[in-house]
Amino acid sequence: MAESAALLVDEVLPEQPMRQWVLSFPYPLRFLFASQPAIMTGVLGIVYRAIATHLIHKAGYTRKTAHTGAVTLIQCFGSALNLNIHFHMLFLDGVYLADAKGASARFHRVNEPASAEPTQLVHTIAHRVGRYLERQGWLERDAENSYLALDTTDDDPLSVLQGHSISYRIALGPQAGRKVFTLQTLPPVDADEMHSGTVGEVAGFNLHAGVAARADQRHKLERL
Repeated sequence: MAESAALLVDEVLPEQPMRQWVLSFPYPLRFLFASQPAIMTGVLGIVYRAIATHLIHKAGYTRKTAHTGAVTLIQCFGSALNLNIHFHMLFLDGVYLADAKGASARFHRVNEPASAEPTQLVHTIAHRVGRYLERQGWLERDAENSYLALDTTDDDPLSVLQGHSISYRIALGPQAGRKVFTLQTLPPVDADEMHSGTVGEVAGFNLHAGVAARADQRHKLERL
């Protein structure tokens, strides 16, 4: 991981401000992604397009006149080694504008997310992911509810282990089914990065965009 971070900072990511967008999903979708990685790939495309379009429109441009970019690391586990598939996305904190001939590009930075933006954006993402899963045949709806059409049984040992891990429950032994009790040490928090307006949550989707690095903070970017 350290070598990958160094490679990204030295060879891939431009010397421009970057922001980390972290998206986590409802429990049922974590289970689906663990068993159907192709579906997760489709969802990643939806998430990227939603955030990229948001940044471009926030800068006052369209997808035809401006472009942004990101690198995504898909993290599969939480701090307790529980199954928790979520996206860590390093996005340019702005957009590139190409001149008429396409010979050069100018960077336009955007402001940090306003208080309502993450909630609005995660609502859009949740809605589009739901439509995508419905088209793919993984989401079914009735008059009142939506639910995933998962063809799993209790006889599948991997599904049982995944389900327990996602919900922080013990899978095997005499304590099977009980909630795991953990004690965690909280890392130090930079007060400048604690912005309540940079978190949005809708229906189990959680989007955080409170950590950013300036163009000259290459060491901070490498840690991200």
